[in-house]
Amino acid sequence: MPFATGLSVYFENPAGRVLEHPAGYAVFVYAPGKRQFGDLQALLIHTGQLLRRRQWHRLLGDQRRMTPFTEEESKWILEYWLDPANQQPRGLYAAVLLAEDVFARLATTQLINDAKAAALTYHLFDNEIAAAAWLQQC
Repeated sequence: MPFATGLSVYFENPAGRVLEHPAGYAVFVYAPGKRQFGDLQALLIHTGQLLRRRQWHRLLGDQRRMTPFTEEESKWILEYWLDPANQQPRGLYAAVLLAEDVFARLATTQLINDAKAAALTYHLFDNEIAAAAWLQQC
């Protein structure tokens, strides 16, 4: 994957990993398989901490191997992660690599539709080269 060069791991747990890209954005990679709710929460909280710590406003979310969100996960993501009060003043630009699992794709699309008020500008991609190129322009 092109964005793998020069990355350092910021946080990792069974739900996935958060990486620091030398171009000034976070890379969030979901692990395959079922997740524990607490692991997902920790992963997203650490992602937010990295963005604030570095004063970054860009994120590449790699959902390709992700399983669908549970109802509990979706609710928490909407109430915490996508809450405009938890966003940075500049907002957040997210390039999302779509999941291979069709149900995970649907869950992501539903979350994005439900989060219209979030300070989030996103684009969905099927390939990482296009996703990284879009982020570089933001």
